Amino acid sequence: MRIRPVAATVGALLGFSALLLPTSAAQAAESADGPVVVAHRGASTYAPENTLAAADMAAELDTAWVENDVQRTKDGRLVVLHDTDLKRTTNVEEVFPDRSPWKLADFTLAEVKELDAGSWFSPDYAGARVPTLKQFVKRLTRNDQKLLLELKAPELYPGIEAQTLAVLDEAGWLDESHIDERLVIQSFSADSVKTVHALQPSVKTGFLGTPSVADLPEYAEFADQINPNFGGVTADYVKAVHDVRGPHDRQLELFTWTVNDGPTAARLAGYGVDGIISNSPDVVREATAGSSDSASPDSPSSDAVPELLSAAAS
Repeated sequence: MRIRPVAATVGALLGFSALLLPTSAAQAAESADGPVVVAHRGASTYAPENTLAAADMAAELDTAWVENDVQRTKDGRLVVLHDTDLKRTTNVEEVFPDRSPWKLADFTLAEVKELDAGSWFSPDYAGARVPTLKQFVKRLTRNDQKLLLELKAPELYPGIEAQTLAVLDEAGWLDESHIDERLVIQSFSADSVKTVHALQPSVKTGFLGTPSVADLPEYAEFADQINPNFGGVTADYVKAVHDVRGPHDRQLELFTWTVNDGPTAARLAGYGVDGIISNSPDVVREATAGSSDSASPDSPSSDAVPELLSAAAS
């Protein structure tokens, strides 16, 4: 397994915090399941985000669920990329120095394929490319993984909902088994989530955000999940979400992001969250397995992470 030395050290140190939980919790983790763990942009602590390598790394870490971000190139091809520009995660400024501000929507797929999407992360990943959505789901199929797909900035790409569904359908991801167990489509745009639900009502959908409790029934008309940033999640909010039934007449779920340390993950599992999205899925799994029923009052808080790291390093 190729793991960036610094990232591997951080992941190991954060994972050390799980060892500070009571022995009974550690034993329970071996025999019971906690929240669903989702690899954020793949296992992006250990491999360059949103690449095939990041999906493979998640598989090596036995993480079934992978989150990614989908956008569209100038010539109408769907690719997996988080930022709306190419600067942070590719060498676009070197390859196309005169194309500022390097927005993805200004580049064709052929041009995007010229870019190195791995060297910024580690020399070990030099030559990694920005994958198309088709390539990404093909890799997940090979790895027997599941997909939490985010429509990124859909207001920039009219019709991307229907186009995404078409690509998924062509790849065999809209059959009953995938829709029931292996696919969720989410967005920060409520309108985009509504569109996906209208076009393909059977597909499970998620809204990225923290609607007020009073507004939850409105969101439940088109979203199966409410997926907020972890900073705003409380036990009361999780219960309020669970008290509402979604468009498929099932209890709404709550997946929270982006959680990379064990103590925070354990606390959220104690609140009853259904899923935790993480750059370090191995750390979260170790900390939360068996802890979904109740939070230990003795569990260290997220504020203790620097001290935990210091203690582990010494």
